[in-house]
Amino acid sequence: MTKPQTPTLDRVAGPSDLKGMSQPELTQLARELREEVISVVAQTGGHLGSSLGVVELTVALHAVFNTPFDKLIWDVSHQCYPHKILTGRRDRMHTLRQGGGLAGFCKRSESDYDAFGAGHSSTSISAALGFTVGRDMGQPTGDAVAVIGDGSISAGMAYEALNNAGHEKRRMFVVLNDNEMSIAPPVGAMSKYLSGLYSETPLGKLKDMAEDFEATLPGPIREGARRARQLVTGFPGGGTLFEELGFDYVGPIDGHDMSQLLTVLRAARARASGPTLIHVCTVKGKGYVPAETAKDKYHGVSKFDVVSGTQKKSKGNAPSYTSVFGQTLTEEAARDPKVVAITAAMPSGTGLNIMQDRFPSRVFDVGIAEQHAVTFAGGMAASGLKPFCTIYSTFLQRGYDQVVHDVVLQKLPVRFAIDRAGLVGADGSTHAGAFDVAFLSNLPGMTVMAAADEAELKNMVATAAAFDEGPIAFRYPRGEGVGAEMPERGQFLEIGKGRIVKEGTKLAFLSLGPCLADCLTAAEELEARGISCTVADARFAKPLDTDLIARLTAEHEALVTIEHGAEGGFGALVLHWLARTGRLDGKLAVRTMTLPDKFIEQDSPAAMYAEAGLTARDVADTAMQALGLAPGQFAAVRG
Repeated sequence: MTKPQTPTLDRVAGPSDLKGMSQPELTQLARELREEVISVVAQTGGHLGSSLGVVELTVALHAVFNTPFDKLIWDVSHQCYPHKILTGRRDRMHTLRQGGGLAGFCKRSESDYDAFGAGHSSTSISAALGFTVGRDMGQPTGDAVAVIGDGSISAGMAYEALNNAGHEKRRMFVVLNDNEMSIAPPVGAMSKYLSGLYSETPLGKLKDMAEDFEATLPGPIREGARRARQLVTGFPGGGTLFEELGFDYVGPIDGHDMSQLLTVLRAARARASGPTLIHVCTVKGKGYVPAETAKDKYHGVSKFDVVSGTQKKSKGNAPSYTSVFGQTLTEEAARDPKVVAITAAMPSGTGLNIMQDRFPSRVFDVGIAEQHAVTFAGGMAASGLKPFCTIYSTFLQRGYDQVVHDVVLQKLPVRFAIDRAGLVGADGSTHAGAFDVAFLSNLPGMTVMAAADEAELKNMVATAAAFDEGPIAFRYPRGEGVGAEMPERGQFLEIGKGRIVKEGTKLAFLSLGPCLADCLTAAEELEARGISCTVADARFAKPLDTDLIARLTAEHEALVTIEHGAEGGFGALVLHWLARTGRLDGKLAVRTMTLPDKFIEQDSPAAMYAEAGLTARDVADTAMQALGLAPGQFAAVRG
């Protein structure tokens, strides 16, 4: 009786186990690895399409290179799930993107195989060059291999790194994972250029080895390969863009053909003397039909049924902040032909797909290029248009110099719509929107708003559309709203004016953004014990409503500010004003509640805010402390 064969994946404890495997075994390993990734992500949610697209490439890279001595650097690293499984973390994949579990991106503290942490795009080539210089200066590290997608390589930082690496002429490898699909279909000249490189055939040039390789192919394929090689190297006097930058170019090759991958990677590793770019063509979502046929290739998915591919969405009744923004902006655009919108490769993630469907000529997807997006919006504003530059808080950090120099300094009325403000859950610390209030509010002439709920967001979109006296920003969180009653149409908010939501006498809460709900809950608990509370919604971090702050400080014994942002933001601005005006005289107790001075790892948003000390319970405890009552006293009374 034949003994059942052990699955190939079960024989892998780490990349070293791949070294002795044959090509058929590695091909089988890739099949099993793909099934494992689908099974895991069905339970945890996450970045499925990008991970499925690099299964064969991941196997081949670990089989050919000597990781972790050789440094494998995944750009963005949302495609790293196969890599994690092969590098000793298979038994923990069920904890992916959960509290205390594996991160959804590469993380240096998690594994020696994660050479460089990521979460944002277009950093891998720069990091790989850094490792390469370290190697050449005697540090204990081997070859550096950057794996970057066609969407990420369009960003300016990637060009800067390619240019520098070509100038340095040091031996390093860049694997261009070309699937013609970033989060949204990649746009621009680079995408068209890359598509043209392999439009004739899936095979291509093997630098210095091309003729020998082509000679082994059947006649028609051999001629096709030769034509493709001529296409990318150019006829006499021509060359690819990458070669002009100083790279040896190899490709394009089929990224799902293990034979091609192993042949090219082994040859390149054996022969390369300088910077080498290997152009690999893949299919995002490869091997899982629901992903391959989905518009976004299942870039980011919630838990799903493997058989049908149906995702398990939340059952909340309130609309998401993102959809409220997208719908409201579309309504404003219908009323005003000057309203335009810009996104950096995230039309659906930011809700701009709603406006894009109705007004396609007025929504501009610039690709993964936040710096360009900001200055592009500045130019539009200078021309007389009303641009909404719509970028996640965490990604707006990438365009900060442009915000300062190209927009604020020139007082241009760019409207910054800042999605994913605050803590964002499973994407973890790399995607937290913690810093925008602080880094925008310190800019002269900038107006900064934060929506307490979805109705306020609608008002802020309308306010931004009508405001033309300079740059204005409004921030809002990820996820569902609180079920607020929605106005028929957004109303213009008086600039720099907050509102009293609940009147009291002893203690005042001054909230910025969606933490208003926690303040109201805390106030209810305090009032049940005889402590009368006022709750105010600041609405604006800048300009401050100083009349409101003066009233709160004059009429109450203590003031507590609360925000879902880092230290140095709204609370600091309030303290500065109180100090400048002599109101910090010892009679008034003031407390500021912010995100703590640390990065908070992935978990549910509720758990992350609990770790941050920003729950309703924390708000109530802070208020008690401000009044000179220990939280323990309050708990005992309540009990």
